[in-house]
Amino acid sequence: MDGVAASDIEALKQVMIASAVSRRNSRSGRHAGEHVVAAARAFYTRAIADGLIDASASPAHRVAKPRRLPSTRRALTTNELEEINAEARTSGNDVILDALLLRLHTETACRRGGALALRLVDLDTINGLVRLTEKGATVRWQPITLDLAEHLYEHARARGAVLLTDALLRTRTSQPITSRRYDHLWKRLGERLPWVAVQGVSTHWLRHTTLTWVERHFGYGITRAYAGHTDSPGSSTTTYIKADLHDVANAHSAMTGQPHPLARLTDHADRWSQASGAVSPTTE
Repeated sequence: MDGVAASDIEALKQVMIASAVSRRNSRSGRHAGEHVVAAARAFYTRAIADGLIDASASPAHRVAKPRRLPSTRRALTTNELEEINAEARTSGNDVILDALLLRLHTETACRRGGALALRLVDLDTINGLVRLTEKGATVRWQPITLDLAEHLYEHARARGAVLLTDALLRTRTSQPITSRRYDHLWKRLGERLPWVAVQGVSTHWLRHTTLTWVERHFGYGITRAYAGHTDSPGSSTTTYIKADLHDVANAHSAMTGQPHPLARLTDHADRWSQASGAVSPTTE
């Protein structure tokens, strides 16, 4: 541990940057270099915590981490979203599952991990809710349309979900889906829609699409709640603009154009009238 110099880690970082595999979303190896520094810092941070070395002796913390570049992800246009949904529903070996996945992510703006973790017990068909468990072990109830809730329930039951702890999203062979389902879906969409492959569109773009719409029509506070963000960066003003589940349900109902059991329309009458006339990012 005390035989590694900062220049050694810097040299390793440069090697990783130069040898990083080039993919369609590559950033010239910047992320590979960032990961080297992050891993080295994590290692030495634990060594410091265990009292093996002094904090000032860590070489990893003297190496600059490459600055994270802005993401190239953006909100999809209505036409782009319609194209993606149309192709997903007319190609592939399980169009029902693919259509459910796209609709779930578009309505909830959930991450891929949140969808994969869904169980039968996480679905509330009466109140139109799914319980999402996402990164950082955060848990929240997220509004969905009653129509989607019913389709998800029928899908799970028809494909072998019996116990409350059984996975909600399942393949035609009754197995819980994995991240490979998403990989195959976007690979197929990229082959049929060249712009999807060229721009590197992925499931996370659906999150951008929904949250952008919510922010434009319902403001920052409700968007934070819709996204499931629990951190509090920036000004202490964020303490006073927290939104609750009913606020999120209002935004969801305006976006989908369907009533929701938890929406409080009278609380946001003016904003509702403005948002309901906008173009929804969701498709039927």
